[in-house]
Amino acid sequence: MEERFATQTIEDFTGALSCSAPVPGGGGAAGLVAAIGSSLSNMVLSLTTGKKKYAAYQDEIERLIPAFSALTKDLLDAMDKDAEAFYPLSQAYGLPKDTPEEQAHREEVMAEALVTAATAPLTMMEKIMEAIRLTARVAEIGSRLAISDAGVAAQCLGAAMQSASLNVYINTKLMKDRETAIALEEKADALIRESDVLVKETYAAVVKAIRG
Repeated sequence: MEERFATQTIEDFTGALSCSAPVPGGGGAAGLVAAIGSSLSNMVLSLTTGKKKYAAYQDEIERLIPAFSALTKDLLDAMDKDAEAFYPLSQAYGLPKDTPEEQAHREEVMAEALVTAATAPLTMMEKIMEAIRLTARVAEIGSRLAISDAGVAAQCLGAAMQSASLNVYINTKLMKDRETAIALEEKADALIRESDVLVKETYAAVVKAIRG
């Protein structure tokens, strides 16, 4: 890829997303939505920092702001890493399989490509989980004037987590090495369970703060 997806305009990226090219796809979309969620949490912190009402949390806020900046960058990078990881698999599907030798070669290439394609979204999920954990805290200490944005951040991150998991499962399903497949799925399952609880709790806390 000559151009990073993260540096494209929104119009160009969505245009690329809507065409028949193998990338970007769901992984890139998940990374973008997650980066938006992370950025929203950082916006809440930026609106909170320096305010006397939240002085008790100032030191924590000053730690969280660069943490979210780093996470946002990682999630934007994950858009391209996911595409880079999927591309070899998209090429492997086109390998010839007319002879036993070709079939054996194709299976070998596919096996390696499937692990690579499943590992990238799993790594993305781990970064999303970090952002979800921190966002839960933002919803607690952030400015009440911007608390709705913490809720939106949590929802974006939750959606991105669910979306990224599908890119793990679609690849593990095809793996003949079931031990590796199950190990990857168990990691994804654990992240989904944790994120579901935290996102729901964070959203509920935000709704309570807004509506009483």
